[in-house]
Formats: sequence, structure tokens, C-alpha cells
Amino acid sequence: MPSLLQPDECGLYCAAGDFHIDPWRAVERAVITHAHADHARPGCRSYLAAAEGVEVLRSRLGPEAAIRGLAYGERIDMRGVTVSLHPAGHILGSAQVRVEHRGEVWVVSGDFKTTPDPTCAAFESVHCHTFICECTFGMPFYRWPAQRGVFDEIDEWWRENAGRGVTSVLFAYALGKAQRILAGVDASIGPIFAHGAVHPLTAAYRAAGRALPETETVDQERVRTAGGRALVVAPPSAQGTPWLRRFEPYSLGFASGWMLVRGARRRRAVDRGFVLSDHADWDGLMHAIDAAGAERIGLTHGFTDVMLRWLREQGRDAFLVTTGYAGEIDDAHEQEPAT
Repeated sequence: MPSLLQPDECGLYCAAGDFHIDPWRAVERAVITHAHADHARPGCRSYLAAAEGVEVLRSRLGPEAAIRGLAYGERIDMRGVTVSLHPAGHILGSAQVRVEHRGEVWVVSGDFKTTPDPTCAAFESVHCHTFICECTFGMPFYRWPAQRGVFDEIDEWWRENAGRGVTSVLFAYALGKAQRILAGVDASIGPIFAHGAVHPLTAAYRAAGRALPETETVDQERVRTAGGRALVVAPPSAQGTPWLRRFEPYSLGFASGWMLVRGARRRRAVDRGFVLSDHADWDGLMHAIDAAGAERIGLTHGFTDVMLRWLREQGRDAFLVTTGYAGEIDDAHEQEPAT
């Protein structure tokens, strides 16, 4: 009997319902887990996504994209297949996709994290027969420090820099990580500037009811008035550009799960690295897999071979799911560049 979901040349395909999940090529019907570039490709005839993330998704796909928003937990019929979306805790509007047909239930995790985050709905476990799980950080080495401690480190770095008249420039992915940082830092330390790539996405978060501190647009007069007391939140692509020079003198920081790796800060050429990921660590992955109660576990993205071997050693029925993910460094996942 064919599987309910199977990879094809366009992505993960459900033949019974005639739709793809996070296709990497344009298709007729796409179910999207979230708005990051490697999961939400333009050109599809129609999109289904979590309702609270529709505006963020539209900002990536364009105003003409045909997007239908679905409330978390709401079920719809797609040619006899029941589809519902459930919180993944990754970014605003991120979702796990539950697919049910003739009593068989599959869940596709998309990207997820189990750490609480005020900028998005918390991860919810969904029981299924087959669980397709991302494993970006699927090695036992990856265990995240306490979130509050990381924000305390960022605040301390910013406060010390402000005392010396040195601007704190923190690199973070423009969608998700930037807003999480804004929600977590102590905004009383000084003014906060946001890169032009961060501003419209932050506005979409505010429109969805997420409370975030005020951010200023970057112009020379505002920067001069800040006098080196500011925190600047910018995407990694801003590093080494003329845009950055207006903040001199500055100290550079980078927020990513990859900062746990020795040498990652040096490769990124920054002064400080902060271990903050929007993906589950090893313990979070194991929790999600166990909570799903699945008979079969499919692994995709990241350290798939390590997790596959581990799960099989534990007697689990695990298999690999191929992906067309190309690994953009600044526009997807937190991908660490090759060294």
C-alpha cells in the first residue's frame, strides 16, 4: 500500500488529497508550515497556512498570492483527506500539518521548538501513526541554555557597550529571531533600531497582537542622537555592508544555536555569540518524538543520519525523508555556513 505522504520532484506529496507540504517548486496546492524562505516558495496556485501567520506569509510571497488561513485545530477536507494545522512554536504562524485518510494519521512537524516564546503559539504535541520530524540540531551535543539567562547576557553586553558609547549590533534572522529578541531584551537600556528588513515583519507581529517594544528606523540624525546607547537588530546579510558604518564605533553580536559550536563566533567575525535558537535542541526533539506516540518516525533537514542511527538503536522504526532544501545561509533556518 502506498504511503499517505511521499516525496516527489516538487516536495512532500499527498496523492490522495492532491497537495504538497512545503514544496520547493511551484505546485497547484501548497500547505505551508511557516513563512521562512526554504518552506514557503513563491509561484504556487494556492496556499493553505495558519491564520495568524497569513500576513507574514503574504509579505514573503507578495500581495497577489492566494492564501487561505486556517485556525489552529480547525479541520478541512481536501479531496477526502482531513487536514489540520497545529502550533509548532517556531515563529509566528508556524504549524505542524496533521493529515488523516481512512484512519491513518501523519504529522509533519515543519520547523519547531519546545521553548516558550511570547511571539508565537506554543508547540503542541499531536498524536499520529507516522511523525515526520525536522532535526536541524539533531545531535546530543545541542542542548540549549536557559532562555532567560541568554537574554540576561544580551542585556549585560548591551548595557556595558552603552556605558562606553559603543553601539550594540546584534545579527539575527529578520523573521522570527529578531522579534523574539525584541520581546526578550530590556528596552529600558536604550533606543532600539531595526534594519529595514526587520521593520515590516515586526509590524506584522504587532498586527497579530504580539507586544514588542518600539523600534526606530535608521537615519543619521537618530543614530547621532542615540550616542552609542542603542541596540541595532539586523539580519546577518548586513554584516560588512556600508549600512553598518553609520553606527561606528560598534560591537557585533550574533544570536543563533550555532553559537554553541566552538569556533562559530570566530567564523562569523563577531565579538559575542549568544546561543538562541528557534529550533528544538536534542532534548526537545526527543520529547516531540515521544509525545507524538508514532509507530514510524521520518527524519528530514539537518543531522538526519545521527538521529536515524540513534532511533534505530532504540528499536524505533525510523526512515529518512528527502528534501530539496538548498540551505540559504541568511534566508533559511539558521544554517551555519560551510567552513
